[in-house]
Amino acid sequence: MAQQELEKPTGPLAGLRVIDLSINVLGPVATQILGDMGADIIKIEPPSGDQNRQNGPGKNPDMAVFYLIMNRNKRSVVLDLKQAECMEALLKLVETADVVVHSMRPSAAKRLGICYEKIRERNPKIIYAFAPGYRGDGPYKDMPAFDDVIQGESGLAAINRGLDGQPRYFPTVIVDKFCGYVLASSISMALLHRERTGEGQQVLVPMLETMLQFNLFEHLWEGALGSSNGEGLGYTRMFSTHRKPYATLDGHICLLAVNDEQWRRVLKAIGRPELLEDPRFCRMSERMLNINELYGILGEAIATKCSADWEKIFAEADVPHGQVRELNDLMKDEYLKETGFFQHVEHPTEGELVMTSIPVQFSASPGNVRYLPPNLGEHSLEILAEVGYSAETATRLSQSKTKKAGTASSTAAQPMPLAAAESPKQ
Repeated sequence: MAQQELEKPTGPLAGLRVIDLSINVLGPVATQILGDMGADIIKIEPPSGDQNRQNGPGKNPDMAVFYLIMNRNKRSVVLDLKQAECMEALLKLVETADVVVHSMRPSAAKRLGICYEKIRERNPKIIYAFAPGYRGDGPYKDMPAFDDVIQGESGLAAINRGLDGQPRYFPTVIVDKFCGYVLASSISMALLHRERTGEGQQVLVPMLETMLQFNLFEHLWEGALGSSNGEGLGYTRMFSTHRKPYATLDGHICLLAVNDEQWRRVLKAIGRPELLEDPRFCRMSERMLNINELYGILGEAIATKCSADWEKIFAEADVPHGQVRELNDLMKDEYLKETGFFQHVEHPTEGELVMTSIPVQFSASPGNVRYLPPNLGEHSLEILAEVGYSAETATRLSQSKTKKAGTASSTAAQPMPLAAAESPKQ
């Protein structure tokens, strides 16, 4: 029995339908954002399901935590797209949709029969969006891309070097998540363009170039002045050995001053007002040249008091600050409790779950949670009925699987299965 919609959509994308062919992280992050904002997300899964259904602990098969975290506000349909009947069912759904999202490489999507040209034939106004590793007009357009690979190629791993000088990955799937946000944002822009012009289009978010721009917003530095020899890149303040959370008597605290007035408040707060007249620190240009020394002075002062004392002092001085918290501390944080960031919900099959609230606030059209993460194929019959299939036919389509090699249906070409066709992203 499919779970029922908890409430009607209230977000700014209410009334829009998205066909979600993505798996792993990047695509599901993007479509959950769209779903939180009111869009009807139809998650098309192969019979084996999104592979993240097996990633991490879980209470039941195919409902592991990595899947649960990024697949709310979606309805799940199982279709084996290697079968002609299932592909036709997908295309019928496309006719009712506003957006199609996938995370395959272009050649894989073409082999499977869901390239932009094919989808546009069934729905000329469709927004067709995907996020491969590289631009679609370059020589790498069909290369696979993992989050870790792009962290390396975009310079992120290099600027995150450890004390041993070795490049290190950020301990988060920063590429997939950030590109997922960009993909959701880009889809929304394309929908606005269609609203104004009636024109659908393809939206391609290349992971490498997206992260390069992300990384170089500040680190292009002197390179922005016309040099092309690779020298002078890197925002110097970011690489100060003193740029880190400051140790207090009982923990660590973070703070940042970015202009003359804020530095005046900081230096007064730490009891060093005489430094306001020091020519090394009185203006931004001089501070940048002497930032290591200034950070060192700040660190020495902060080490003399407890974190709570500094929180009070910096709050009174109106200085941006905050204590360092471990991941395990976040669910006990009083501010997050007060604002309801962590929400406890009762899932029909998984029991009590904890999920994060929707962070973006709209005064007139706030997002809301209408569906908890669906079981594999939970809404197959319901959704296929919406495009005219009988219960009997819908059941057969959602339960059908491609025959093993040697006995494959002659009606199917030889596309890659959905999971294998994906440009893998972890």
